[in-house]
This record gives sequence, structure tokens and C-alpha cells, in this order.
Amino acid sequence: MKKPIKILAVSVLTMSVSLFVLSIGAQISGIYINTTPSLPVGFYKVVDEPIVSGAYVAFCPPQNEVFDMARDRSYINQGNCPGGYGLLLKRVFAQPGDTVFIDQAGIFVNGEHLPNSAQLTSDAEGQPLPQYRLKAVLDDSEYLLLSDLNPQSFDARYFGLIARVQVQQVVRPIFTWSR
Repeated sequence: MKKPIKILAVSVLTMSVSLFVLSIGAQISGIYINTTPSLPVGFYKVVDEPIVSGAYVAFCPPQNEVFDMARDRSYINQGNCPGGYGLLLKRVFAQPGDTVFIDQAGIFVNGEHLPNSAQLTSDAEGQPLPQYRLKAVLDDSEYLLLSDLNPQSFDARYFGLIARVQVQQVVRPIFTWSR
């Protein structure tokens, strides 16, 4: 009876180590593995392209109370960004010059309502979520980053705009699939 348990334990350990090594190798080669519901699950490659509406980007969140809360509540992973935050992948929905309006009903860019952008007042655990409000034309260094797939994503509807300096790379999906 003990041999099957040892074999299972060794198999699980081997698989865990292999996945860890694979993820390190992927990051070194400029590939991100997304497992979150904010974007399609799969592999994303760093590309040398401009930040434009519709592009996917990897960014380090700015250090502030909202991202501290997100890290502490496990909305975002811990990582190597300042503040101990993990790098986030989101899609660009507004760029410099665009008019953005954010309230509880959702996000409007240049007068168009974005799907799945309504704010929730609390998370799945019943904890209150930030209620960010904005009405502005984005300046030369501001971007609106969010998920149009997941109405429960932690994104711009709760943390607002992201400065250009926070964006690390533009990434492009190379292999994705649905859950």
C-alpha cells in the first residue's frame, strides 16, 4: 500500500517541478502563461509593437492602497513588481486622447459602453470593492486596461487608469483556448 502513495507523491512533485521550470523558461523566452479568467487562457509572446487600443499588455501595478487590497485579497498574485505585486495582463480599451467615463453602470469610451464593464459593489466573499469614478480625456501617458471577457475581473473599473511607465510590454496571444 505504501508504494502507490510514494509513486503518487513523486509524480505530483515531479509534475510541479516541471511546470515551475517550464514557466521560468517561458518567461525568459518572452512568453507569458495566462491562467486567469481576465483574458483567454493560454500563451502570450512579448512583441515589439506600440500600445494601441485592442492590444494586450503586461504591466506592473502602481503601489497604492487599491493594489495592496487586491494583493491581500488574492485578486492579483504576489510577484516581483514594486509593492510585491505580480505582473498583470490586460487589454487596452482607451489610449491618449480618448474620452473615458467610469461609474457603477460601467465604462464608456468615446461614448460607447464597454461590455461586461459594470462595477460590482462587493466581491464573491461579500467584501466591498472600490467604486472608482472618472470623467476625463486621457493624457499622453494614460491607458484604460481591463477585461471584456470577465464581468468579475479586477481591472480599471476598480483601479482606474494606468500610466505608460507601468506598462512593461505589449504581448500577443500565440495559443489560447476557452475554459
